[in-house]
Amino acid sequence: MDIKKITDDFSVGGQITTDDLPLITAQGFKSVICNRPDGEAIDQPDYEDVEHNAKASGLETRYIPVHHGGLEEADIEAFAKALKEMPRPILAYCRSGARSANIYHAAQSRMD
Repeated sequence: MDIKKITDDFSVGGQITTDDLPLITAQGFKSVICNRPDGEAIDQPDYEDVEHNAKASGLETRYIPVHHGGLEEADIEAFAKALKEMPRPILAYCRSGARSANIYHAAQSRMD
């Protein structure tokens, strides 16, 4: 699991699995945002599985899938809302972390 720190309270990473959740919790994260649509790859876990196990680990979760076609206004607004509401620090993930970083930067312009 490769996690890239964007700010003190927000990081991004590639696809996580339920096996990663104890390490995510141990690293101090309080929330997880999934930006990867279910079914994008055969070997990725469904969000529902990650959500169930994350909640059992004490993590708050949100599902804001971002498709390869680009960021939708509704996705950016939902992400900005999640950033305002969720306990920090937050880890957002997708396949590589790039979409999560892009939506984070887009949402920041809505929060200023």
